[in-house]
Amino acid sequence: MKNTLKKLMPFALTGVISGATVFGASQYFSHENNTEDFEYFTKASKNSAFVGMGSAVGDDFVKASKTTVPAVVTIKNYQDRSAQRMPDQDMFDFFFGNPFGGGQQRQQQQTPKNMPSGLGSGVIISPDGYIISNNHVVAGANKLEVVLSNKKSYIATLVGTDPNTDISLLKIEEKGLPYLNFANSDMVEVGQWVLAVGNPLGLNSTVTAGIVSAKGRSIDILSQQSRTPIESFIQTDAAINPGNSGGALVNVNGDLIGINTAIQSKTGYYEGYGFAVPSNLARKIVEDIKKFGLVQRGFLGVGSLDLSNDMQVAAYNQKEKKNLKAGDGIYVTEITKKSGAEDAGIQVGDIITKIDNTDISGFSDLSLAIGSRRPGDKVNVTYSRNGKPNTVTVTLKDQKGGTSSRSREDLTVTEKIGSEFEPLSDRVKTDYGLESGVLAKNVAEGGEMDKIGVVDNFIVMEINGKPVNSQKDVEKILNGYKGNVQVKYVDSYGRITTRGFKMP
Repeated sequence: MKNTLKKLMPFALTGVISGATVFGASQYFSHENNTEDFEYFTKASKNSAFVGMGSAVGDDFVKASKTTVPAVVTIKNYQDRSAQRMPDQDMFDFFFGNPFGGGQQRQQQQTPKNMPSGLGSGVIISPDGYIISNNHVVAGANKLEVVLSNKKSYIATLVGTDPNTDISLLKIEEKGLPYLNFANSDMVEVGQWVLAVGNPLGLNSTVTAGIVSAKGRSIDILSQQSRTPIESFIQTDAAINPGNSGGALVNVNGDLIGINTAIQSKTGYYEGYGFAVPSNLARKIVEDIKKFGLVQRGFLGVGSLDLSNDMQVAAYNQKEKKNLKAGDGIYVTEITKKSGAEDAGIQVGDIITKIDNTDISGFSDLSLAIGSRRPGDKVNVTYSRNGKPNTVTVTLKDQKGGTSSRSREDLTVTEKIGSEFEPLSDRVKTDYGLESGVLAKNVAEGGEMDKIGVVDNFIVMEINGKPVNSQKDVEKILNGYKGNVQVKYVDSYGRITTRGFKMP
């Protein structure tokens, strides 16, 4: 089904040439109740996600525009001169080919010195300079410049990223900045008016209007960069184009209900459908990055089949010799050992229909309901077994089976650099003429090893000039190490490359 959809409906991301996802809030914090980490992530209003469409809609657009435009920024991505292509361009070409169609080809030109490799948008979410954008907008940057709507410019610090949602959090050193409040995206209604604000096609501070066309859309765009993506987009017909990535989708109060991320398009430009990650998920990601330095993600621990996807159901029936019927819900195909699902007694063949009070029609519903929770959170899972409903309480765990929050200091060396390693066989050493080396395995998207070009089955020969023959060797060299790391590796063609990164 996924491959078929890609052929039928190419998608373009809305950043430099493409786009991704966003996130938001499940709880509100007020100035009075929280004066520490999130004092500016304030409640907008009880019903701030929805405003009725009366005769004053034009005035509402003006008010929302005046509120939103000063809080939306341009982000310039500067890279080494050897990085000849924009990060969004690379991602678009890898997944979707030439966005212009026909015979028109883009020239592959080296970016001139002191010129940005890519442009995108961002949203200021606190007066002290925290800014949300997309991961792909900041990818590969050695310098990030933020330009406000009043043309003031700052060099930003990248606080953290999350490839699962394609979200990044930046910080500039300033006070008293205009910012947007997170609205409760659960209250967004299909048909309500919304505004998209960003910097499309180099046109700064552009405002477009439309309605919410649908909710809970999954367009299978993040699976290319993440093994565990979260997709449950707000769909809108407000015009979104390249350069809008990381920009704001707001209601007529000017409150943030989503981050504009992707478009459905055969050309790479707006054709009527845009997608934004809901603010409730976005806010959770922001809170995690700011407080812990990394995203705290809970997992249910099940393999799943989306019963709402009739093509997936047909393919599964053919492969497994089953006779499942398409409909609403998630069919459990496997249970992860020592997971929360196993502990709660969920079994293969159960059909998950509800998480807490949220109906689960398809995978996008499940992805959002679980992906916005942390390890240790408890959720009520309603499922059908042999036609009989049942509800159990599941304690979510992380991918290693833990139920506690972790900071960067708690991570192992391999988690910090985003790769595991296996010893080389004598045969491989002989074939490559090597005396030492380890195979990279389970290289994490967006991790430090991934950033320097290492993928699964590349051979790492040396780290910081020292030969490595096991994962323990890697851990011994880097455990407690601070500073620049030098990695010498061999690719699948036998080419030896030396690249580096700063130990996170």
